[in-house]
Amino acid sequence: MKIAYLSMVLTTLLLFGCNNVNQVEPVQKSNLTTGMVKKTIIEGVTTQNEILKVFGAPNIITKNKSGNEVWTYDTISVERSAEEGYWNVIVGGASGGRSSASTRTFTLMIEFDSNEVVKECSYRSSAF
Repeated sequence: MKIAYLSMVLTTLLLFGCNNVNQVEPVQKSNLTTGMVKKTIIEGVTTQNEILKVFGAPNIITKNKSGNEVWTYDTISVERSAEEGYWNVIVGGASGGRSSASTRTFTLMIEFDSNEVVKECSYRSSAF
């Protein structure tokens, strides 16, 4: 009887002692994407007010050599995930885990003419 009880306890500990937890930190979504840029910005047509409504205020506002205003939007997003696991037995135990991270960047530069209309637009995106 003792052996059966001990065996049941050990089996229970082995089954419930294993744990695997995945944690993914939420990433704040932005409408600053290649698709939104292509959908929204038309050179010679789109105005500064329309850009502000869709993308909000730029990160940087400068003037180029021609005196035209240039707006720069720059975003970086990092997604981290961690996986932790452990197992334990009455006599010994072990634990371990792993984590990973991915980074995405998006930079949008918009040059406006003197009438506050998009003259030129360029963007770059990377993921690593």
